[in-house]
Amino acid sequence: MLAPLLRELAAAELPVLTAHGLSMWGYVVLLALDRAPVRTQAALAEAIGADKTRIIATLDELQQQGYIERTPDPEDRRVRLLAITDAGRAVKDAAQAEIQIGEERWLGELTADDREVFLRVLRQLTGE
Repeated sequence: MLAPLLRELAAAELPVLTAHGLSMWGYVVLLALDRAPVRTQAALAEAIGADKTRIIATLDELQQQGYIERTPDPEDRRVRLLAITDAGRAVKDAAQAEIQIGEERWLGELTADDREVFLRVLRQLTGE
């Protein structure tokens, strides 16, 4: 039951992300980095459930756009510290606001009680 809903949500998000110059993975990276800086690319990949070699192109693109910074770790120059920039946070916030408007359309189909239960269960399942 969740698969069709997730496909529909992803399809609705894609044009919003494209309008903001973001890929789905780019958006996921910005969301993760906005929660907290990450010490390594491998740690980021693990946190977002991505293959560590797959996200390198995404990180390169986000860095070129000025949305993230990758700086050498002063304790280990082989390690890159990852952080979102102000520009990255601004584009993430703008895209997220538009996505949430779309989500409100789906949630608007629910009664207030059903919506509360649905959101509570989603938070419980995602650990948020």
